[in-house]
Amino acid sequence: MADRPGSEVERIAKLRLIRSENVGPISYRQLTARYGSASAALEALPELAQRGGRRDFRLANPTTVQREMEAVEAAGARFVFLGEAHYPPLLAEIEDAPPALAVRGDIKHAHRRTIGIVGARNASAAAIRFARGLAADLATADIVVVSGLARGIDAAAHAGALSGGTIGVIAGGIDNIYPPENAELYTALYERGLVIAEQPFGTEPQARHFPRRNRLISGLSAGIVVVEAAPRSGSLITARFAGEQGREVMAVPGFPLDPRAQGCNQLIRDGATLVQSAADIAETISPFGAARLAASGSRFLAPPPTDADDSARDAVTALLSLTPVAIDELVRLSGEPPAVVQTVLLELELAGRLVRHAGARVALA
Repeated sequence: MADRPGSEVERIAKLRLIRSENVGPISYRQLTARYGSASAALEALPELAQRGGRRDFRLANPTTVQREMEAVEAAGARFVFLGEAHYPPLLAEIEDAPPALAVRGDIKHAHRRTIGIVGARNASAAAIRFARGLAADLATADIVVVSGLARGIDAAAHAGALSGGTIGVIAGGIDNIYPPENAELYTALYERGLVIAEQPFGTEPQARHFPRRNRLISGLSAGIVVVEAAPRSGSLITARFAGEQGREVMAVPGFPLDPRAQGCNQLIRDGATLVQSAADIAETISPFGAARLAASGSRFLAPPPTDADDSARDAVTALLSLTPVAIDELVRLSGEPPAVVQTVLLELELAGRLVRHAGARVALA
């Protein structure tokens, strides 16, 4: 008999699935939708990878996964899995929502109205003061502030919002405090708010982890406010994610000659909402009401199981290159049904031959 979706055995299988080789958030969602459970998906992985051209596919070690769950629990945290009632509803909407989140603190904060505040690490004193006051006003208005626990604007936003609960999203494992000088703030967050991590326990944050962290800040939020940001900064990456995820993008204007204001001014010129107060933010995110918070993310379920024959596999693979292409375009050019194309792409991804890009685009690895 199959294990219940919420059983401990199935929860271990979920973590084992996402920790297995070449399984990402999108393929995880497709696999669990296609096979009905993580346990059944694990059984199917080796054969799927072999169809994609990989014969030495490695499943995550169950003992290692069990130890990770125990380590997270020992650290005072716990796992929340995609599809569970406690999983943040807005985050579940995004296409690449993390299948497993390590959380420390009160998860209820992720089910309230939320707004992300991000900005420069080397922010000006005026911007830090403004961000702290803005966050405090949002907390008074019962809006939860989400940020990345970094130096500068992030830390100021968290500090200002502590009275109303605030969410910190970190780039490493749930046990890794970065930067070290924010250790006291980290403690305050899980005692009075919530800390969230996508990376495995014990992971040291690396440069490639921060963009992934940024997509969670925007995904958890009804909108993003950028307070200070230089061109090509991480804050602008967060704003771009917000736009792609259907979130509101807002920015605080700055003095034109200050490089730290150029990113915000550019966002406003490109259509972002100009923000001067918490009231501006509350008005902008008002469409994100109770109905939106009840979102299930079901629009990203995989199509019904459909095997691909060799001719379909060859037709789709021949259209791929190192340049990202939209999946819809592959369907049109190959003439194959969408479910068949998705199956071929899943097989190639598990084999390590495919990379997924933003905007439902794919390319050869």
